[in-house]
Amino acid sequence: MISVPYTIGITGGSGSGKTHFLKQLMASIGPDYITLFSQDNYYLPYNLQPQDEKGFRNFDTPHSLDQEKFVRDLKRLKAGESFELEEYNFNFRDEPKKIIEVKPAPIIIVEGLFTFYFPGISGELDLKIFIETPDYLMLTRRIIRDAKERGYNDLEDTLYRYQHHVMPAFDRYIKPLKVEADFIIPNHDNFDNAVKVLSYFMKSRL
Repeated sequence: MISVPYTIGITGGSGSGKTHFLKQLMASIGPDYITLFSQDNYYLPYNLQPQDEKGFRNFDTPHSLDQEKFVRDLKRLKAGESFELEEYNFNFRDEPKKIIEVKPAPIIIVEGLFTFYFPGISGELDLKIFIETPDYLMLTRRIIRDAKERGYNDLEDTLYRYQHHVMPAFDRYIKPLKVEADFIIPNHDNFDNAVKVLSYFMKSRL
């Protein structure tokens, strides 16, 4: 049983590059020492997602997540428990759901749009990291991700969601909490230096 895992929270806007950064960081540390705990698998069922005035489901709001379950499972993970959960299938609801096994590790990375927003999550973090990315890059990556990973092939739909869901949520719930971050990592070109610095720091905690 792991007695005192070190818990790192990572956030940033939708399309800021969190996933790419995490892949590099986790590869530099090794799978035996680090586990990723993502908010992406704690969205409420599709029919319970909040709707905007035009009837579009809005996944870019804190109200779209099962925050209480996320906090409970985070505490279980920090206590050394392993557990399973279903991968959330955003726009592929009819496909079989993949079962994910979450295992404790010396370092836990908590990732998601609203990692800093919920006090129950923020209070469990030892280190907070904010990925800062220009708006135009976030939009470009959102378009590519929606088409490849989430089945949104309608560009007009993606742009509508970006304008009416993504950016209002970023301005209201995410960007103001950048001041709470211990590290702000700019994402303009690559993450090489940031990964080196954080890898060195994290290895010193092991």
